Amino acid sequence: MAIDYVDRRRMRLDVEFRFAASHRLPRYDGPCSQLHGHNYTFFVGIEGDVDPRSGMIADFGDIKRVVQDEVLVKTDHRHLNDVLENPTAEHIARWIWEALAGRLPGLAEVRLYEMPDSCVTYRGPGGR
Repeated sequence: MAIDYVDRRRMRLDVEFRFAASHRLPRYDGPCSQLHGHNYTFFVGIEGDVDPRSGMIADFGDIKRVVQDEVLVKTDHRHLNDVLENPTAEHIARWIWEALAGRLPGLAEVRLYEMPDSCVTYRGPGGR
């Protein structure tokens, strides 16, 4: 007998994305003030109740389309100083959040890795 969960449970899903971009940090006195690039990875976290009919919080395909349209077309193989005056990891994560907030219900977190071992997490203006 197959199990079918038809109750509402609060859950979270995370979708991973990648882009390559150049930038420089004009307000930083160090090597990153020079033009350089990164292969960024970021996660978009969505929280919500599982719909009893579909069994999902959100459709992965819908999330991927929104992120492509609102973030990746503006960042992948681009110069981030054309988007943000001071594109620190902190500012990029906030910019991604702001680009997605009105389009992804349940947006809970943006986690941006500038390098595989270093990331920044933004949870919106309330900092949940």
